[in-house]
Parts: sequence; structure tokens; C-alpha cells
Amino acid sequence: MNRRNTLKSGLVLIGSATLATLLRPVGATSQILPGGRHWASADTLPPAPVNPELRLFFDKHEATQVKAIFDRLIPADELSTSASEAGCVVFIDHQLAGDYGKGRSRFQSKPFVQGTPEQGDQSPLAPADIYRRGLAELDKDCRYRYDKPFSQLSEDIQDQYLEQLEAGVIPFSFITSGAFFSLLLGNVREGFLADPIYGGNRDMVGWKMIGFPGARYDYRDVVALKGQPLDIQPVSLIGRI
Repeated sequence: MNRRNTLKSGLVLIGSATLATLLRPVGATSQILPGGRHWASADTLPPAPVNPELRLFFDKHEATQVKAIFDRLIPADELSTSASEAGCVVFIDHQLAGDYGKGRSRFQSKPFVQGTPEQGDQSPLAPADIYRRGLAELDKDCRYRYDKPFSQLSEDIQDQYLEQLEAGVIPFSFITSGAFFSLLLGNVREGFLADPIYGGNRDMVGWKMIGFPGARYDYRDVVALKGQPLDIQPVSLIGRI
């Protein structure tokens, strides 16, 4: 879909909504269907910086397995540090202990039916539930296959196992292993590129790698530098509190 078609679709929807309002049948009423997260004024305030020494959701074994998985998805190389060194495990640990882990932003009322790929996950399970059960099943499967947990496998075997997980061929009882892999991959990316105030992207390594300026609000000192490297140092929300 290109920009023109996107704009056309938006205008059609606006026009249809206006027409529907004008032609509403006599006696028709509107109804609010609750289920989402209610807005609160406190949500507009910056979050408190995450304490990286405080583990809120994972137990020690779970944290070790997540670290091993994340470090194969984003290993240390010449471009940046590994996922765990960037704080990705801390990031998702705190997210799972909060509203994200509880699925507060999701509509979680019945019925639950199989959706289309475009609709995304339709599971009644919140992310925290998926992690807890998914890590347990992954650990059980690794011990059955290799007689050791994922974190103790060689890097080559770990990569092969993650490829099978992504392909959905690892037997999981409650979701597909491919869906669990997608959740892990999405979360490690978020942790690597989120604002450091949330515990990941430590020292803004993700932003520095891609040249993202972060929460910077003033570009007057570089606006005239056309065709030149800007070398802008990123700014975190931590520096704005």
C-alpha cells in the first residue's frame, strides 16, 4: 500500500463515518464496550528509572535461560554489545512484572477465536503467562533432548534449537513454539532499542549503533550541516527528569 492509497482509505473512512452519523436510524443508540486500559493523568509523567539490580518477575533459572536466548538473538560483535550486556533481560523482566506482563492494554474478554495473521495474537494468555509457561516447556524439551538446560548448550546447538523454535516444530502444549519465538524476538528488539529509562539499551548502545538521537529536542546546532556527519550524541528520558 502506498501513501496515496493510505490517504484515500483514511478519507473514505472519515466520509463513511460522517454519513453514518447523518443517516443514523431513529432510536439508534451508542454503547461503550469496556476492556481496554483507562487513561489516568499519572500516565503522562515519566516513569521512574529501572533498578538493574532488582529482579521482579524471573526466578534465577528463568533469567539465566532468557539471557542465553537473548544473547544468541543479539550476540556481541563489532557493532555493539550483546543483548544481556545492553540490559535486555532487565528490560523484559520489569515489563513482565508490570502492565505489559498482565496484558492490561489488551482486550481480554471472551470469546477467544483463531484470528487472521493480520489480527495478531488472539490468545487469552497475557505475556507474563506465556513467558512462564513457555520457558518451562522449553526447559523441559531441552533437558529431554540434551539432558541439560538451554543455557548450557554450545552456541551452535543453541542456534539450531532456536531455528527449530522459530519454525514451530518444537512441541508446545499451549501455543506454537513459533509464536513464543516471535514474542522473544520482539521483546529483545524492544529492549535493545527502548529508552534506557526502562532498563534496556544500556548506555544507549542501540541508539548509537543506528544513529538515533533519542529524546533530543533542539537541532539548531546541526541544522546547517548538510551532507556532513552529524555525530549527534543521543539523549535519554533519564536526562530529562
